[in-house]
Amino acid sequence: MRDLLLLAIVVVGCVAALKRPWIGVMLWTWLSIMNPHRYTYDFAFSAPFAAMAVGATVLGLVMTRDCASPLKGGAVAWLVAFMAWMTISWLVGFDIAGDYEQWKKVMKIDVMVLVGLMLLHSRQHIMALMCVSVGSLALLGAKGGIFTLASGGGYRVWGPSGSFIEDNNEFALALIMTIPLLRFLQLQVQHKVGQYVITLLMVLCAASALGSHSRGAFLAIGAMVAVLWWRGKNKFKMGVLITVAAIPLVVFMPDEWGARMATINTYQEDTSAMGRINAWWVAFNIAKQYPFGAGFTPATAEVFARFAPDPTAIHAAHSIYFQVMGNHGFIGLALFLGVWAATWWSAGWLRSQKNLPAEAKWANDLGAMSQVALAGYAVGGAFLSLSYFDLPYNIMVLVVLTRVWVEKQRWKTEPEKQPRWMNLLRLSMVRKDM
Repeated sequence: MRDLLLLAIVVVGCVAALKRPWIGVMLWTWLSIMNPHRYTYDFAFSAPFAAMAVGATVLGLVMTRDCASPLKGGAVAWLVAFMAWMTISWLVGFDIAGDYEQWKKVMKIDVMVLVGLMLLHSRQHIMALMCVSVGSLALLGAKGGIFTLASGGGYRVWGPSGSFIEDNNEFALALIMTIPLLRFLQLQVQHKVGQYVITLLMVLCAASALGSHSRGAFLAIGAMVAVLWWRGKNKFKMGVLITVAAIPLVVFMPDEWGARMATINTYQEDTSAMGRINAWWVAFNIAKQYPFGAGFTPATAEVFARFAPDPTAIHAAHSIYFQVMGNHGFIGLALFLGVWAATWWSAGWLRSQKNLPAEAKWANDLGAMSQVALAGYAVGGAFLSLSYFDLPYNIMVLVVLTRVWVEKQRWKTEPEKQPRWMNLLRLSMVRKDM
């Protein structure tokens, strides 16, 4: 039944994408982030649904006139340069044939980012992308949070199999980035019931992230919460709410969870932590000798025998920075950091626009909460491998599109009447401060 239902949704979405290709971007985003096919049990589990969404969207893009250049800001230019560099590093890397599937997976995500930038332009499009991206992860987070509470936190929470967030560590970081984006949606929702539901989703996502037993995620959620509190207008009220939510969750976790988090202070005695540091040296040594890096080559015995201080401690880097450094060299890392520095800058620009009319105040919120999500990504990413996952790049798209929307004062030309789906979600065209 699940398989047939998913097939029906994908087919309907692909047909709609032929006429309105922006719908295909939403379908792709849902399939790529949530991986709903991984929760089926028959033919849909391995069906090429993502490829169908890409094909329908590209075909719709070819037939539509409602598109524009994707080069809409500095962050996009950095991304295009990074894509080109990744392709070169793959072609001159250690294992061209073995790395092909990973290169194709990464390029597919990045190309669809560019397609989204070509097709999305209105506030409706921006809100749709936000809802699909956040909703996909919030549902998984709610499921994981309920599991954590029901099991007493004694078992780890994992993401969809075969995805970038399958590992407990990466799944937790994705949820941590989701929480401030949920807060953005909460600021736009008019109905009190909707606001309470989003609060519940935020708490369950936090519980799921803690239930991953990831030390990197624990540091990331601390950084994210600190920036979230700092960005709040009423710091006392926000501090009370965060404390009321955080203390019970931490106290609820079992003793073994607390003991694992405590090893952050004694990382020298932890085999896993020292294995990561060993892998960081591998990445650094590769980048020193190979300007383009090793390509997408994973941690192998051959690579560690050549570049590791301890060749026997074969371990993934578990760091977005060292992962990119080892894969694509120092220049690749600089391009990667350029994407996020430019995105942060544009998000800050949105926050600074204090003279916007009421119908555009939501752009201030988007800039602020995007920076909170990126702060969690920057801190958690230092200890977790999530360099190529969709969500951070979708945040970049949201920030870039919103900046263009503000610069061109689109609120003056867009229809005052909200689309039906935004009315159903009670997303207000005029933000009401909470």
